[in-house]
Amino acid sequence: MAEKHNPPHHRHSSTPGLTALGKLDPKESEMILEYFKTQVLLLKDKELLQKTVREEKKLLVENAKLKKDISDLKILLTEKQQKKKAKAAASKLTAPGSTAALYAPGPNPKPGPVRERDGRRRRGERKGRRERTNSESALEEEPRMDVSRLDLRIGRIVGVRYHPLAGALYVQEVDLGEPAPRTVVSALRHIPKEQLQGRLAVLLCNVRPCRVKGVVSTAMVLCGSAPNAHDSDNDDDAQVEFLEPPTNAVPGDRVTFYDYPGEPDRELSPREKVWEQILPDLQTDSRGVATYRGVGFEVRGKGLCRAPTLTNSSIK
Repeated sequence: MAEKHNPPHHRHSSTPGLTALGKLDPKESEMILEYFKTQVLLLKDKELLQKTVREEKKLLVENAKLKKDISDLKILLTEKQQKKKAKAAASKLTAPGSTAALYAPGPNPKPGPVRERDGRRRRGERKGRRERTNSESALEEEPRMDVSRLDLRIGRIVGVRYHPLAGALYVQEVDLGEPAPRTVVSALRHIPKEQLQGRLAVLLCNVRPCRVKGVVSTAMVLCGSAPNAHDSDNDDDAQVEFLEPPTNAVPGDRVTFYDYPGEPDRELSPREKVWEQILPDLQTDSRGVATYRGVGFEVRGKGLCRAPTLTNSSIK
């Protein structure tokens, strides 16, 4: 009887896949590697966004608790003030010389020196109350000084021309999701004009409009900046890169910071020097992500803004 020979089994089920990868063109292999790198970056951004949502929920809960505590304290303060007013009114009714005091039984009027001391004490109490009220009002009205006061938005450059009176300046028309584009004057002439047309950028939109060589500029483009290796002392020769928004961002998208949820000013006051005080805390991190005190420039639900190659550098 002839022996049956079973067909040989493959020792490794992945052999066909490995053989196929080995036959790939080098360019195709490089494209696959780039795809996996992109997926890794997307996963990291997704993890950061999830952390952002958790932190934001935690901050909302803490803010609600603080608001309730402040409300309770205000109610308690109002009740105390009402009691003091009622007590002061009762004191006036029974004070010497008042109509109620003429008919109310009581001890003889206090000697002059005692009344004088009481008057000084009451004046001191009124002065102390006024000082406390003024200090509380000053604390409540003191403006915050953080990045939430900046109105940062995504814009698309829809037109670029040379400044007619300044060879080192561009005049750009930028779509910010508003009815009409804004005019922006910037010192970006080292970047070819063709590279600016149609690109997305991060813009500071609540600066006070200013006239630059006869052209009114109504916003400011933010860029990463690093000193040139050959001339670190010359700011005009610095290496500059646009802060690139997420690829799916659109004109008008707000740039937010999950640790700083306040609303931006309608217009930054030059007297307060808000931009000048916040600027030193703006920089790119080790991955090129634009940050304020370590918190990323985020377009909610779409991703982070970053400089293509500049890491651990300033933002201007």
